[in-house]
Amino acid sequence: MVKTILFDVDGVLLSEEHYFDASALTVWELLISKNYLALSPELFKISYTESEIQQIRTQVFENDQVLKLQKSRGLNANWDMIYLTFCCQLIHLFEQIIDSEHEKINQWLKAPISRDTLVEMGQVLSQYQVQMNFALFTEEFERSHAVKQELLGYLNVLAKEKLGVETSIFDKDRTLWSVCEHVSQEWYVGDENVLESTGRPSVQLGKEGFLANETTLAPKKDIAEFFSFLKNSGYKIGIGTGRPALETILPFQHLDWLKSFDEKHIVTADDVLIAEKEFPQEGSLSKPHPYTYILAEQGKGASLIDYLNTPLPLENREEILVVGDSLADLLAARTIGCKFAAVLTGLSGKDARSEFEKHEADYILDSVLDVKSIL
Repeated sequence: MVKTILFDVDGVLLSEEHYFDASALTVWELLISKNYLALSPELFKISYTESEIQQIRTQVFENDQVLKLQKSRGLNANWDMIYLTFCCQLIHLFEQIIDSEHEKINQWLKAPISRDTLVEMGQVLSQYQVQMNFALFTEEFERSHAVKQELLGYLNVLAKEKLGVETSIFDKDRTLWSVCEHVSQEWYVGDENVLESTGRPSVQLGKEGFLANETTLAPKKDIAEFFSFLKNSGYKIGIGTGRPALETILPFQHLDWLKSFDEKHIVTADDVLIAEKEFPQEGSLSKPHPYTYILAEQGKGASLIDYLNTPLPLENREEILVVGDSLADLLAARTIGCKFAAVLTGLSGKDARSEFEKHEADYILDSVLDVKSIL
């Protein structure tokens, strides 16, 4: 009998669309802004219309085919998706100048890539007629069977194949990843919240952010009543999300959902990053690694090593239900040994049904509110 229900947020409770919009704008800025590669600085703006955002997203993510490919390989974090997309484009740009700039490229890919390094790269690229090609992502990565964090390592393979450079920079160093993360946070949380979100001020001032514009995937009142029902019926409920804490707690407060939760059982990307910094030898702990849901189930407060050393599958696995919208959620639930309910409100919508059927999800639901019907 289910006693504990753990919810993902994006694609389950809140729409991912603004995250994907911010992700596309991040890749776009890294490529064209004077603060980074400066390929077309005259095209950069700090505010775009909805129509312009959709045009950029359509271009950068190839009508979302890039996002869908990454999700189908078990990648769940938007920051990883941004990093992969940008780095693939960076390798493509280098390929166009490799005959003339091999020494510089080899030097760049053997050391941490900071924002200053990107500016330096841009100064060199500006001397050539280089072209972006976003369609290359699916072409390159469909040749690989890499999944989850292996996708980052595949960038090293592409660097060797395309540039003749032996490197491990793309999956071993987090400097460029951190640059991507910070630009993304500028777009998503806006100037007002960047410092709180990242601990660093904005590089590019003036962004309003998407944070105050959250879209729920069912009427917010209905979701609030559903959470109250679960709490009053004796279920333990928790959150396991790839969102940072600010982007989870603040919307939950605005939507009047937070009162139904014990915050010890709300686990965000911030909690995962803390563990990754303390135990770097563990590698990535974001989903599909089960750490997020183990922490959400057990509740924060114990030693982090105890969570990492938790025997799997969990002893009480029959009492746990994970509710998510992605393969990463399903794989995490499988490692824990618990039941998994897939909801068809994520990026792929109803089209995700076949994938969840292929991976034998225990339940496939149209909405998070349908969880009530399977308890």
